[in-house]
Amino acid sequence: MSETLGARVRILDAAEQLFAAHGFDATATSTIAKLAAVPKGLLFYYFPAKADLLRALAAERLGLGPINTAEIVEPGDPARSLLNLTDRIREIQGGSEALRVILWREQRAHPEVKANLLEHHGQLRILIERVLRGSLPRPVPATRVRAAAQAWVAVLTMRPFAEQADGESEESEESATELAELAELICDGLVRRRPASRRASQE
Repeated sequence: MSETLGARVRILDAAEQLFAAHGFDATATSTIAKLAAVPKGLLFYYFPAKADLLRALAAERLGLGPINTAEIVEPGDPARSLLNLTDRIREIQGGSEALRVILWREQRAHPEVKANLLEHHGQLRILIERVLRGSLPRPVPATRVRAAAQAWVAVLTMRPFAEQADGESEESEESATELAELAELICDGLVRRRPASRRASQE
């Protein structure tokens, strides 16, 4: 990585850390430059306005990257497959809650951040649907798979841990258990057969 590209990454790293800790509006560009160990002029060379830093974080660091679902799917066990996918997503995103905190906090004030979040949610839903279809023990209507995928998107994108009570950013053993139970609940509802009379009334 060249020195100039390294400086850009350090600037984004510093902005992510400071925006998460203090908020976008309360963070001065001079503070970002100081933490990144770059001249303020170089910061403005890459990011002419402070909002450009926020846009870059949302556009560049929210991506999922290539995910091989064949390594994630466990046939016949959609709940385990969802948890495998969740673990993989967290690996890709570095396990840091900082970016999620920033985007959650700033989406209302910055339409471009909200747009990036919505696009990210759509990509998540498509990926989750693929994992569910590959792991279900029997065929399920597409509308139900989509509803289950939307539910898991909501679970994955709920209020970040770092914004919750006591400022805890680490996922506790209790919350991991709750996540597993949520996966079981969603998947049980997905594969449960509806009564014949109810199916007939909806056809």
